[in-house]
Amino acid sequence: MATNKTTNNIASAKNKGLRGFFRDLKFEFKRITWAPKKDVKKATETVLIFCFVYMVIVGVFDYGFNNLFKLIFKL
Repeated sequence: MATNKTTNNIASAKNKGLRGFFRDLKFEFKRITWAPKKDVKKATETVLIFCFVYMVIVGVFDYGFNNLFKLIFKL
């Protein structure tokens, strides 16, 4: 039964065209339960801090290995 329903949805989506796709997309976005602004801000800050720390760590390793190879190969 599920395959028939899925097939019908795909067929109806093909008939709606691009305008129907964006109309359905707008409808689906309204159905989403969005996180509160406070939680999104906290998560964004956490990700940015993590990225910055990771960038610093990779930079330190890059600098160290660069100097190590220069020392070994006397470039």
